[in-house]
This record gives sequence, structure tokens and C-alpha cells, in this order.
Amino acid sequence: MLDRDPLRQFEVWLEQAVTAGIEDPTAMVLATVDADGLPWQRIVLLKGMSDGGLVFYTNQASNKARDIARQPVVSLLFPWNELDRQVILRGHASKLSAAESAAYFVSRPRKSQIAAWASQQSRPLSARAVLEQQFNAMRDKFANGAIPMPDFWGGYRVVPDQMEFWQGRRSRMHDRFRYYRLDGDDWRIERLQP
Repeated sequence: MLDRDPLRQFEVWLEQAVTAGIEDPTAMVLATVDADGLPWQRIVLLKGMSDGGLVFYTNQASNKARDIARQPVVSLLFPWNELDRQVILRGHASKLSAAESAAYFVSRPRKSQIAAWASQQSRPLSARAVLEQQFNAMRDKFANGAIPMPDFWGGYRVVPDQMEFWQGRRSRMHDRFRYYRLDGDDWRIERLQP
């Protein structure tokens, strides 16, 4: 039985993926569209759910952030192959507040905080050694005390307007259910042919 709310249904499936021991059940494929209207995908990690959306964090000067600034409609895909399941959603991405981002930043491991400062994400790099030098310089700079959140780093919330739950079955007789947002928190659910 499906929940009438797709985010509650997603939480059920996510918990089942965690319980099943999938290596990284929070890994999701984020698809954006660049300035030329061309799609690009990459894996990011789901870091929470709040205010009716799914949350991830990144360098806000990265390609994905620039794509979102131009075209905030994105798609997310959770490929839980071990369970023969996937969840796909389309929605609008928006920046989290600096306070929300900072609250998460301080919870990250120290080396991850340093890496956020060290990497100019999506920019060309002549050699791995340069990146390691940048990391070491930031490690030395922040050797004592707390590491502040970079002003170019933060989170995004993707609020879905459509979600699809796909469960594989034998003989390609899969179950597919798509949720469409109506008004506010109201959703319509349709069963789709496989």
C-alpha cells in the first residue's frame, strides 16, 4: 500500500534500502541543464529532508550550482539496484539559508571542511599534486580552532512536483507509480505501465 504523500513513501523505501545494507543508499544522481540546454548528471549525497524537500550540499561556484542558478528545475534518481528499485523525482532546487548550511557544515568531519576550502570545484587542475598543496595550505591555515564555512559553499533543497517509484518484477511486469503534485500538499497517484 502506497502512502498518499510521496515523501513519506520515499522515507519508507529509503529506510528499507538502509536496512538491506546497500553500500550508499543516500547516493542520488542529480541532473541539471547547462547554459546551452544540455543535460549533465553527477552523483551527490542526500543529507536530509526538510520543508517538503530533499537536501544536498556543494560548492556554490560549481557547475551544478551555476546550472541551478540558470534553471532551477532538476531531476534526482535513487538507483537501488540491489532491491530492483528506483525512485525518480523532478522538482525545483533552491539554496538553503546560510544558517541551515552552517549548521550542517560544522557537523562534517574536519578533513571534509578543509576540502571544501581547498577545492575550486569543477575548475581545471594541472595535477593532483596542486590539489594536495591547496588542501595542505588550508589545513595549515585552519590548524587551530573551528573552521568557518566558506561563503561559496552551501546547501540546496529540491522540492518535488513529480515522483516515480519503480519496483522491478519478473517478466518485465514492473510496478510503476507516479505522483503528481496538485495544489499545496495534495498529490495524484497514477499506476504506469512498465
